[in-house]
Amino acid sequence: MATTTKSSIPFIYNRASLDNDTLLRLYRAMLKPRLIEERMLILLRQGKVSKWFSGIGQEAISVGVTAAMKPEEYILPMHRNLGVFTTREIPLYRLFTQWQGKMSGFTKGRDRSFHFGTQEFNIVGMISHLGPQLGVADGIALAHKLRNEKAVTAVFTGEGGTSEGDFHEALNVASVWQLPVLFCIENNGYGLSTPTTEQYNCEHLADRAKGYGMESHIIDGNNILEVYTKISEITEDIRNNPQPVLIEFKTFRMRGHEEASGTKYVPEDLMEAWGEKDPLLNFEKYLMQEEILSQETKDSYELSIKEEITEHLDKAYAEKNITPNLETEIADVYAPFSFRESVPSKDTEELRLVDAISQGLRQSMEKYDDLVIMGQDVAEYGGVFKITDGFVEQFGRDRVRNTPICESAIVETAMGLAINGKKALMEMQFSDFATSGFNPIVNYLAKSHYRWSQPADVVIRMPCGAGVGAGPFHSQTNEAWFTHTPGLKVVYPAFPMDAKGLLAAAIEDPNPVLFFEHKKLYRSIRQEVPTNYYTLPLGKASLIKEGERVTIITYGAGVHWAIELLDSMNVSADLLDLRTLQPLDKEAIITSVRKTGRVLLLTEDSAFGSVMSDISAMIMEECFESLDAPVRRVASLDTPIPFDSELEKQYLPVERLATTLQELLDY
Repeated sequence: MATTTKSSIPFIYNRASLDNDTLLRLYRAMLKPRLIEERMLILLRQGKVSKWFSGIGQEAISVGVTAAMKPEEYILPMHRNLGVFTTREIPLYRLFTQWQGKMSGFTKGRDRSFHFGTQEFNIVGMISHLGPQLGVADGIALAHKLRNEKAVTAVFTGEGGTSEGDFHEALNVASVWQLPVLFCIENNGYGLSTPTTEQYNCEHLADRAKGYGMESHIIDGNNILEVYTKISEITEDIRNNPQPVLIEFKTFRMRGHEEASGTKYVPEDLMEAWGEKDPLLNFEKYLMQEEILSQETKDSYELSIKEEITEHLDKAYAEKNITPNLETEIADVYAPFSFRESVPSKDTEELRLVDAISQGLRQSMEKYDDLVIMGQDVAEYGGVFKITDGFVEQFGRDRVRNTPICESAIVETAMGLAINGKKALMEMQFSDFATSGFNPIVNYLAKSHYRWSQPADVVIRMPCGAGVGAGPFHSQTNEAWFTHTPGLKVVYPAFPMDAKGLLAAAIEDPNPVLFFEHKKLYRSIRQEVPTNYYTLPLGKASLIKEGERVTIITYGAGVHWAIELLDSMNVSADLLDLRTLQPLDKEAIITSVRKTGRVLLLTEDSAFGSVMSDISAMIMEECFESLDAPVRRVASLDTPIPFDSELEKQYLPVERLATTLQELLDY
């Protein structure tokens, strides 16, 4: 019998060509997360689990999608997708220890719930900001496509998450690049307490696909056979014809957003109506009516799963609570990286800063076949500063990719490439525009290794700085936004030779690196630069000048301002070019300050909250007894950067530099 329409079951179950073993496998796969959840809800009330986001009533979606995917294909689930994890057969004790914050979990007690990923099972968990995982799925799928692998990436979101900009950006990128991504919307009626009528103003979310030129489908999310058969068909088509597909699963959230919030805001008749559509109980009834599932088999399944739950809970409980280890906590912020020095050659040529960066990037592209460059206008146009001019001809459009104007999605795509074994370099057209991609930088890239040991092998180039009359939206030097975020590395060279070697090292480093490039210096600074591929270590300052009376510490354009000043004043001074702001060369700073006893900190940033404010505090803590004068900071005004040349001149610290230095020397 192929279908059933018996009145006691609110679905039409079309088994098509599925055999009995497959039907029973799907039933057992739904039963397992249901029984786990029922146990977790008891433990939650007992205070043995800190929080729970229930997926009861939505199991058919998680199980059906996962069963239709190949084990080697990535899935990016959400809060209510326990069935993804259990269908991928993750050992339960690892899930239990994750929820209890123990070491055998996936985040070493550093995160809870499903905020984790595991390469072993090709699952990439969410973060609380929801949207970024959509763009990450783009990157994972792009890596598959670049390797000509017939693989689908499935990513979940709720109907509430579709209101985020990341949703629009990710779908747009996937469609433009024809990426093999299955976008799964679990439309379960409510975003916390907000009903769908207050979240979007269209009949079906699937209709949005038309605007992106994408195929879409609406699937009954409570009908396991409809989910499994349709997703199996769709994923097979995507594997052979790479393209994104949007799926809207119609379902309902039977419990609160999380247990503490309850469901009092849901009309009782609505709750009852959806309760009658329970995906597990109705499928169970169908299987019994068709004499595919017996009571004996059902009881056997339940007993086996409950015994497994108890066994693994006991194992999780037996594991000791985490004993904090300060050294381990600090070490795990960054992925391990052993710097391999590539020595500069004696053969040199005079290059501008812009040319040195371009040459270094080209040589890195030649060295790493898996390195992908992405950014606005970086392909045939060569980028607005012509850094990648000619790269398309040499490396092809697969590896040098123009992007839509969507900084957030491209940062996320870069992360997805890293997850799937690629290196990614993104050009942020201007560092000011990082605000549009700020969330994935500071919440996804920065925290990825610390949370679940996944390196974010991503470099983001950041053209920055004033002095060219570009006004308040193209002139900021905003490095302090990122030095404050553990997990990011921040590089800011002042010379062509340094820029080339540091960029190569940043690309080699598996950690996320923000590489600041001062626009004013691009074509005004020249230097003899080694012609070969070479690397310079991150976290090592450069002592430009040596002297006895004062230490000037700076970076970027400040280095050149200081050189000009010292030459004009004929002052014996240490001039320290930091080059890297995170990690910071504290040893070089302390050594110089203890020698001279006076220190001037120069930055193009505004003083308050700048990198130099923290360096000042560090010097006071480490070198107080060596100081012969107060630490002085010279910085730009605490205003936005103006456009007019005279106003910009007043804004920058250059004209205040000589007076401050003389006051420091006279103290």
